[in-house]
Amino acid sequence: MSQQPHASRTSRTTAVRAAALVGSAAMVVLALQNGAATAAPTHTGAMAAPLSTSARVAALESAQRHAGAAARELGLGAKEKLVVRDVIKDVDGTVHTRYERTYAGLPVLGGDLVTHVTKSGSLKGVDKAAKARISVPTTTAAVSAASAKKSALKAADSAKATASTSRKVVWAAGAKPVLAYESVVKGLQHDGTPSELHVITDATTGKKLYSYEAIDTGTGTSQYSGTVTIGTTASASGGFDLIDGGRGGHKTYDLNGGTTGTGTLFHDADDVWGNGTVSNRQTAAVDAAYGAGVTWDFYKAAFNRNGIAGDGRAAYSRVHYGNAYVNAFWNDSCFCMTYGDGANNADPLTSLDVAGHEMSHGLTAATAKLNYRGESGGLNEATSDIFGTSVEFFANNASDPGDYLIGEKIDINGNGTPLRYMDKPSKDGGSADYWSKSVGRLDVHYSSGVANHFFYLLSEGSGAKTINGVSYNSPTYNGSTVTGIGRDKADQIWYKALTTYMTSTTNYAGARTATLQAAADLYGSGSAEYNAVAAAWTAVNVN
Repeated sequence: MSQQPHASRTSRTTAVRAAALVGSAAMVVLALQNGAATAAPTHTGAMAAPLSTSARVAALESAQRHAGAAARELGLGAKEKLVVRDVIKDVDGTVHTRYERTYAGLPVLGGDLVTHVTKSGSLKGVDKAAKARISVPTTTAAVSAASAKKSALKAADSAKATASTSRKVVWAAGAKPVLAYESVVKGLQHDGTPSELHVITDATTGKKLYSYEAIDTGTGTSQYSGTVTIGTTASASGGFDLIDGGRGGHKTYDLNGGTTGTGTLFHDADDVWGNGTVSNRQTAAVDAAYGAGVTWDFYKAAFNRNGIAGDGRAAYSRVHYGNAYVNAFWNDSCFCMTYGDGANNADPLTSLDVAGHEMSHGLTAATAKLNYRGESGGLNEATSDIFGTSVEFFANNASDPGDYLIGEKIDINGNGTPLRYMDKPSKDGGSADYWSKSVGRLDVHYSSGVANHFFYLLSEGSGAKTINGVSYNSPTYNGSTVTGIGRDKADQIWYKALTTYMTSTTNYAGARTATLQAAADLYGSGSAEYNAVAAAWTAVNVN
C-alpha cells in the first residue's frame, strides 16, 4: 500500500454569510442568493437555490407559521398537526416543504410528507410516506410502556443492551395506522459498533410491528491521499486546533481507543499534521478532516448545499474508536462520524469515499429520512455509496482516482477484491443486480445493489468500458443497451429526487417515480436524460 496522507500547512478561511431572507408570500418565500452548481441542468430553475444559515432559519420559521394553513389545504384531520423539518426553494421559486406529523399530540412515524408549492402560491403536488388517512380509535394504550420496553430489549440482538426510552406514537408506515410504542434500545453490537435499535410495538396487542438500527454503518480503509490541505484554527493558548472554520467548524477528535464520549480535540504546535504513518495518531485525523472537507465542498459545488443538513453546521469526526475496530459509522443523534483503526490497528478506516459515504447518511437523515430497513434501507445505503463515489471523483486526487468500486483498498475478502461493485453488484457474492420481490429481505448493504447498479448505468451505460484504469462490464436485466448521461447529471437527478420527492417509506418503485419527476424538472419530460432514467430502471427490473 502507498503512504498515508501528510498535511501541509493549512489554509484558514472565514465563511461568508449570504443574503438573508427577504419576505414571505403564499406559504413561504425565500431570498435567492448567488452561487452556481456544477453540470447545470437544462432547466436551471429546478435547481435548489443556495441559502445562508440565517435565511434557512427564517424560512423554517415562516413555514411553521403557515403550517396550520397547509394542513387545512391538504385536508388533514382536526387532530393532525404539521411540524416543519426542511425547506428547499428552487431557483424558479418553487418551494418544497418537508413536514413530520402529529396526531392528538403524538408523533406519527411514517406520517412525513413533502408539499410542492409554485412561486404564485399554488399547491403543485404532495408526496406522502403514508397513503392512508391518519386516525386511531383511541390514544389510550392497553399495553404498558414497561411491557413495550421489555419486549424491545428481548428483540435486541446486541452484545450489551439496556432499554433506555419508550414513547407512545402512531405507527403509520404499515397498511393501517395503529397506536404503538417506539422503544429505543442502546448498547453495543457484536462487532463493537454502537447500537441504537428502534422497536415499534402495537400498544393494543403488544405485537412487534417493526424495528430498525439507527446507527448507519459503512466499511473502507485509508485511501492514502498524499499531502493534502486541511482547515485548522489558531488556538488562543498557542498552536493550532483541528477545527475547520471555513466549513462550519468541523472538529476532529481522538477517542484514543474509547467507545463513548467525544474524545480529545486534536492540537498541534506548528500546524503541520501527521507524518504519513499509523504510528502518528494525527495521520488518521488528517484523513478524516480531509474527507470531511472534500465532502462539504462537493455538496456546495454540486448542489448549492450549505453543509450536510443544509444549515451551515458541520458534523464532527472521531478517530481511533475501540481496539482493532474494522468499521466506520454515522450516528445522527450526535451528528458525527466515527472511524475504527482496522485489523491490528494498522489501517484506519478514514478513507475519502468512506467519509463521503458516512456524511451522506447525514444528508439522508436531514431530508428523506429513509427507514434503515427493507427497500428504503437499501436506498439509504445506496445514497451513501452514490455520493461517496461522487466525492471521490470530485476530489480529483491523483493518489486515489475516482472509481465505481466500494472499499477497493480494504481487501476484506483477502484476495484484493473490493467490498462492493456498482457496475455489477452481485460480484461481491451477496448484493442484488436487479429488483425482485425478495430484495427487501436482504441486508441493506446488499439490497442497495439495485440502486447502485441503476446509478452506474445512468452515469456510464451498459457493457464493457475502462474508466480511470478500472475495467467495468455492466449487464442489464432485459438484455437492453443503456446509454449513460454522465455522473454529474445522474448526481443532480438523484439529489433532487432524494431531497424533494422521497419520503421515509420510499421503495424502489417510488424511487423510480421520484427520479423520473426529478429528471423532468431538471431536463424536461421526454428529454434524453428523462428517457435514460426510465431505461436504467427498466434495466434493473424496476418498472
